[in-house]
Amino acid sequence: METKVKIFSCRASYYLAHKIAECYGTDLGKVTVSQFSDGEFQPSFEETVRGSDVFIIQSTFPPADNLLEMLLMIDAAKRASAKEIIAVLPYFGYARQDRKDKPRVAIGAKLVANLLISAGVTRIITMDLHADQIQGFFDVPVDHLYGSSIFLPYIQNLELPNLTIAAPDMGGSKRANSYAKYLKCDIVICYKQRKVANKVDSMTVIGDVEGKDIVLVDDIVDTAGTLAKASDMMIDKGAKSIRAVCSHPILSGNAYETIEKSSITELIVTDTIPLKKGYEEITSKINVLSVADLFADVFEMVHNQQSISTKFII
Repeated sequence: METKVKIFSCRASYYLAHKIAECYGTDLGKVTVSQFSDGEFQPSFEETVRGSDVFIIQSTFPPADNLLEMLLMIDAAKRASAKEIIAVLPYFGYARQDRKDKPRVAIGAKLVANLLISAGVTRIITMDLHADQIQGFFDVPVDHLYGSSIFLPYIQNLELPNLTIAAPDMGGSKRANSYAKYLKCDIVICYKQRKVANKVDSMTVIGDVEGKDIVLVDDIVDTAGTLAKASDMMIDKGAKSIRAVCSHPILSGNAYETIEKSSITELIVTDTIPLKKGYEEITSKINVLSVADLFADVFEMVHNQQSISTKFII
């Protein structure tokens, strides 16, 4: 008997899960969430999942209830005798805590991995982890997708005459170098220093940007301070235009206003994290590309035990 595929969503990613299910050619599974007066909640499946491949979709951006809801859904699927429980985390929260960068701190990414494993996942599907080594935190298969399969065709279609890829910091140089190799163009690197998190103290650029159409490549845009400072600096050094591609638009604080005031021509992001309602009234510079088709295709490949390597451009 053929194993059924059932796709469910937690509340924070319903907007994306609905699109993924539509691309897959099915309806989202029925879930209800009971809410207690003190804020405690209890999700439940309103249809059988026994013997099914269950895909549970949720990006684990703050608040922490988003992660907790995913864990409760996984536990419910396990206790309801699902055959496979695949946690789909388009954005893997706490990924920036992937190591001890100073004494007496937690490794949050490893803790989240342990929680997901303890809850009962049999596979993880995620996209553009902040650090590739996070895959090693899991003792189950991890399908790590790349936003490059969406961004690279878009960049090529722009047909920029003097295209140059830029890394916003030293940590992003590997990703930027992969883009530059594929596009056969030059690369420049921004060197930044921070005294506190989320605040750039100083920045300089390594490489020639004069007359270039710059595309900054990063995995996360949070406060947008780095992108704004980098774009303004490169325009001052003679760059012709500045664009940025970032997979996960956290966009906290005054990020939308920062982007609007900056020298960035266009910020291209995906829909792994929902943007603030009415953001178009603050800035028209943000362009959202959907990951729904990519995830739907991977669901099909995973269910049929096919290789997903065809989805990797770089």
